[in-house]
Amino acid sequence: MSPDAALRYRRWIDTGRNGCMDWAARYLDVRDNPQLLLEGARSVIMVAMNYYPAQFQSPDVPQFAYYAYGRDYHEVMRDRLHQLSAYIKEIAGDGVATRCCVDTAPLRERYWAVQAGIGFVGRNNTLIIPGKGSYFFLGGIVTTLELHPDDPCQLTCGDCKACEKACPGGALAGGLPVDASRCLSCLTIEYRGEELPQWAREAMGNRIYGCDECQRVCPHNRGAQPTAVPELQPSEAFLALTAQDIAAMDQPAFSRCFSHSAVKRTKLTGLKRNLNTNNEK
Repeated sequence: MSPDAALRYRRWIDTGRNGCMDWAARYLDVRDNPQLLLEGARSVIMVAMNYYPAQFQSPDVPQFAYYAYGRDYHEVMRDRLHQLSAYIKEIAGDGVATRCCVDTAPLRERYWAVQAGIGFVGRNNTLIIPGKGSYFFLGGIVTTLELHPDDPCQLTCGDCKACEKACPGGALAGGLPVDASRCLSCLTIEYRGEELPQWAREAMGNRIYGCDECQRVCPHNRGAQPTAVPELQPSEAFLALTAQDIAAMDQPAFSRCFSHSAVKRTKLTGLKRNLNTNNEK
């Protein structure tokens, strides 16, 4: 990783813009150097997986971020990365080592995706793939196989500030890296307090898990196409969820509904807290 990129990340941490995401400040040395994830690593292979849904929730029910519509992306992406890893070893030989990384490993996915030429990091801090948009999961394979590097993507958002203006919490103000303490996605998913801050309660709207506003207004997403990955499509049971259903959930019902969903990250207590915030309006 370039020294400038490592320094920018540390400044983000030092200024507290990671908010309640304490995990972002851990393993900084590994985030700087993927070779610490795998001894003898020579290359990082990055992949992107579209998660844009073909069906959507009714606007009248509590809203979940699109990325949580289907099966937990950690499971889906990890399975496909392992398949790709097995193929790499098949054609390159058993002497090649790999390590699959899906979000939970301290790999700077967006940085390496830019270096791999997949896309660029927009003002909304998501990776934007030219001609396809930003509704994509990222995964990586660190490997001892030495590969010829692709050219990094050099594009930028230019003067467009649509996401900055639309962000309900002002988390993108001034074109700076995201201030997670002002991001509704971070607060509704990662925050463990019994009540959300007052400003967030006022900005929530009908959201209950995550926020897609900065992506929804992005011009690069105007032509977003539904994913072809069946596991990422929403089930009829998910689409049918109402506020009353969520309010009535006990732990067994929550586990049945979200056992293979990213929503389990916020736990039943967090989901009901977010629902109660909506109901106060």
